[in-house]
Amino acid sequence: MNIEKKKKMLFLIGIEQNQAAFNNKFNNENIVFLQCYQPLITQPFDDLMRDILIAVYQENVEKIVVVASKKDQKMKRATLDKMFGNKGLQEKIQILDYLFKNTMTEFTAGNIKEWLEADGSLMERVKNTVNLIQHHPLMPSNVKVKELWVDQELENQLEIEVS
Repeated sequence: MNIEKKKKMLFLIGIEQNQAAFNNKFNNENIVFLQCYQPLITQPFDDLMRDILIAVYQENVEKIVVVASKKDQKMKRATLDKMFGNKGLQEKIQILDYLFKNTMTEFTAGNIKEWLEADGSLMERVKNTVNLIQHHPLMPSNVKVKELWVDQELENQLEIEVS
């Protein structure tokens, strides 16, 4: 008897996004959520990519949806402003800036602020994340990857198909 697991969708969502909104549109049994502060991958072998790969193989995922919203960008900006406004962190930031500039050649950013902010617009970074997941050497070729933009204030969704 050949019993195959049900195919599932993996939603990579931000920490502030509501899982219930997705549960209303899809069958709960077929959804896996991976929630993080920003659903963005910066390195092909970082912890988030490892978690995605494990979920794909363990949960029999056939589609991955990277969910982003402009609210994520606003929240990140507010958090970074708070960090850089913290007087207690100023000395540590100066030390890290020195290290970034003079010793840490594996980092492409010139200082700690550039490293925390990351390069490019949110839309570019989401597209890069989708591309990185889709073309990762350990990702099964049958797994489809899409991006989903959610306007949380208007509750509208714009889905962009990734080929």
